[in-house]
Amino acid sequence: MFELLQNTWTVYLDTAFWLLLGLFAAGLIKSYLAEDTLTRWVGGSGFSAVSRAALFGAPLPLCSCGVLPAAIGLHRAGASKEATVSFLISTPETSVDSIAVTYALMGPIMAVYRPVAALLSAIVTGLMTALVGNDDDAKAADKDTAASCCASESVSAGESCCGDGNAESEPGCCGQQVVGNRQSRFFSAIRYAAVDLLDDIAAWMVVGIVVAGIILTYIPADWLAHWGQGVFAMLIMLVVGIPMYICAVASTPVAAGLIVAGVSPGAVLVFLLVGPATNIAGLALVSKELGIKVTVVYLGGLAVMSLGMGLLLEALLRTTGLVIDVRLGETHMMLPDYLGWGSAILLLILAIKPLRRRLLPWLERPGYDTKAG
Repeated sequence: MFELLQNTWTVYLDTAFWLLLGLFAAGLIKSYLAEDTLTRWVGGSGFSAVSRAALFGAPLPLCSCGVLPAAIGLHRAGASKEATVSFLISTPETSVDSIAVTYALMGPIMAVYRPVAALLSAIVTGLMTALVGNDDDAKAADKDTAASCCASESVSAGESCCGDGNAESEPGCCGQQVVGNRQSRFFSAIRYAAVDLLDDIAAWMVVGIVVAGIILTYIPADWLAHWGQGVFAMLIMLVVGIPMYICAVASTPVAAGLIVAGVSPGAVLVFLLVGPATNIAGLALVSKELGIKVTVVYLGGLAVMSLGMGLLLEALLRTTGLVIDVRLGETHMMLPDYLGWGSAILLLILAIKPLRRRLLPWLERPGYDTKAG
């Protein structure tokens, strides 16, 4: 039991600084990104719209549940089905915070290859969707419910529930505010990262870190090696990942633990792509909004591209002789002790709501104005 606790803490210590860094970057994106920019960037159809949707969605801090209202809002605001599917795939598969954690736990190769694979999967699957005719049986969900920004941390494109963007502070239904001065925008970014986004991913992050600790403690390094290689292992990861709800950040320590346990990097990549991008509830909503035909292509294209990118990664590693540098238990050594432990303690304070509310009560004020205090 002590070894399990020690390994779990080690994974957490490896992750804390990079997660804080990623959360801060995600907060800046959320606070400084104009709502109507979504519609302007991903409107239209064809390769250009699909590519823009994938690039636009990649850094956004939304998981497979939170991305649904935004994607449905985009579709109803005029985005084509192929652009909507591209956005649906690239957004939950990668984000600035997940890239930071990937670099911390699996090194630069996976930190670069993972978002590239996500973008290619989103673009190719989106283009495949363009070949499918509209499903006449598709029925849109209730617009005010499914596309409401109150349903997640996101704001539906072309439709603001947080006011008309005046320079004056104006509380929004999501606990956000429209602000006109730089100090207030910066505070809004901090609050979104430390409260809204962290609250949304904290439970899943705990699950991911604990699972990684369990893998390190109880699974011998060569136990999975006999089936953890090749196409068979990738197919297993597809079966495991498709129905699962796990965000891109939380899936990262699990993936690092799987590599340590003997699963090949290609198979782990499949898990990293399909796990965050799909879940049972999400597939049901996509089917209702875009139709069964589009949903089948969405799921099939994602599966095929994930397998393809996994096989390509394996081939590249064999050809170049490079290895995925999993650094569980070592990453914190690259940072000064005070920075690693300070990040771990700060993240604990922010993630535990009662502690955060007692020690940092100003973070809980949605309408806080930095000029006033």
